[in-house]
Amino acid sequence: MKFINIKTIALAVVAGFSLTACEDFLDKPTIDNYNADNYYSSDTECLSGTSYLYSSPWSDFTRPFIKVGEILSGNYYPGTSPYLDFSVNGSNEDIGSLSNSLWSVVAHCNTVYNYIKDANGPTEAGKGQTMGECLTWKAIAYFFLVRTFGEIPIIHDNSAELESGSYNTAVKVKKADVYEYIIMTLEKAIELLPETPLQAGRIDKAAAEGMLAKVYLTKAGVGGSVNSDDLNNAVKYARLCLAHSTHSLMPSYPDVFRLANNINPETLIAWRWNANNNQWTDQSFMQNDYAPKGFGDDDCWAQWAGMSTDLQEAFGIKLLQQTPDIWLNNRDTRLKATMMLPGYKYDYFWTDRGGFEFLRFVYDDTYNPSVELSDKQVPWLVCPTGAYPVKHLYGDNADHILGVGYTAARMANSLATPLLRLSDVMLVLAEAKVILSNPTSPQTASSTDTEALQAINSVRQRAGLVALTSVSFEDIWKERRLELAFEGDRWYDYVRVSYYNSDFCVNDLKAQTRIAIGNGTLNDIYENYYKTGDWVVSEETKQAFEESKKREAAPMVEQLLVTDSDTGKKYLAIPMTERDVVFNPNLGANAEAVHVDVRATYSY
Repeated sequence: MKFINIKTIALAVVAGFSLTACEDFLDKPTIDNYNADNYYSSDTECLSGTSYLYSSPWSDFTRPFIKVGEILSGNYYPGTSPYLDFSVNGSNEDIGSLSNSLWSVVAHCNTVYNYIKDANGPTEAGKGQTMGECLTWKAIAYFFLVRTFGEIPIIHDNSAELESGSYNTAVKVKKADVYEYIIMTLEKAIELLPETPLQAGRIDKAAAEGMLAKVYLTKAGVGGSVNSDDLNNAVKYARLCLAHSTHSLMPSYPDVFRLANNINPETLIAWRWNANNNQWTDQSFMQNDYAPKGFGDDDCWAQWAGMSTDLQEAFGIKLLQQTPDIWLNNRDTRLKATMMLPGYKYDYFWTDRGGFEFLRFVYDDTYNPSVELSDKQVPWLVCPTGAYPVKHLYGDNADHILGVGYTAARMANSLATPLLRLSDVMLVLAEAKVILSNPTSPQTASSTDTEALQAINSVRQRAGLVALTSVSFEDIWKERRLELAFEGDRWYDYVRVSYYNSDFCVNDLKAQTRIAIGNGTLNDIYENYYKTGDWVVSEETKQAFEESKKREAAPMVEQLLVTDSDTGKKYLAIPMTERDVVFNPNLGANAEAVHVDVRATYSY
């Protein structure tokens, strides 16, 4: 947390800096003459003046969002990376970007909230919508911060911090108090937000309720054992969220992630990007980071990384042990929507060329003329794990025009990034109910509770899987991984469970296959399959990979364990950034966190 940036950001917001829009439905009027005295004077100005909270302040978080959420958790293989072997620390550049971005969100939300609160022109509905959005985004930023770093400061009002000069001496607050602050913030957001948002795609009451359910599920373990009251509150708010008739699961899982469905009834909260805006921080560049060269319009570069072999195995896929019929006929529709495997064709990518065929892309020199032949020499386009991601990809420029009506640009597209989906809330409900059946031993808990079964089976059956007749913690643990893979969430599941059972998390992470098969090995298999239709894997190849797994050193997960000063138990957390600690020694690892009665100290 670079506190000097909070001062800069607060002043920038006062001056109208970075008030940019995202998505056509969030377009804003020209505000060249904007200042605090003549803006936020109507509902229109309140809506346009908060639209940028859906994009700009989050931009620098998008890379650590995947590196922390998916590489640390074992879902994504990047080659050599401190996130892969758990050597990431406070000197890491991406952790610095994560901290700066999230504290930027807090600062912007605090400042804009106060402007709108004091404004005279808007209606109560307009103020409620936009103030509620500020508080929800602020709560989400704190939720990421506390789950990433553990004990962190609370910056309730930037103006007050600047006035007192205390922004560079703030102290860490105990995790339980930070969670209570997040809960208090979301409660106020729920009070303010409408049942139906004033503009489609914006945060509404159900979205804040769903996020609060997730926060309560996480907070339940902060004391070192699960708290039944918190679990009951998770159930309560999940029920409230799921009861809203305006939200429902999309019938088709892959459709959730398509450009044309940026606004859909399942996505409760999302970053909403706009490549038509000519504002760098309003645009998504996630496809560029995760698709291979030539997939888009010659601005992608991720052919060196892919979905992990461990995630493949979680889906039941073992490339060296099986034949393609296993994944080509797999019932779980999430598999193809999550990773590209040999033989897969995607009708929704490269629509101007009849669809995207994975192996043809690699081996047909005429299929992808945007990349020079010298750059297409295999096995260069076969990633080391054999499976590229699918989520966060939109396709080529023709797909972008088809989806949103305008062109993409270099490192700029408009595909929304979901942060909370209805299926997530369903799994939160199921997990809370199952743990309540055996709170003294959550990881062995199992239940036939009707509500828990209905929740998890709604998710499973949408994916094409059979309904369960009883549900265990292990069922939900796996279901969350498959349902939310590559959505920046998995590491935070480990953090949540580590609060009360770090041994389970350490053992689970150490048991993962965190190595690649190798692009040379896979190229021989893939090319032969593409040209002959035969899937041939030699016994030597199988044995070599099994031997490499045996030689694989277990990741040093313990390097990211810290001890809770109240419970004495260890939990997962990433060290604060070194530059923040240098700027403010109160943030150091040895600095003691303080207890704050947040409800007595702060108010909205």
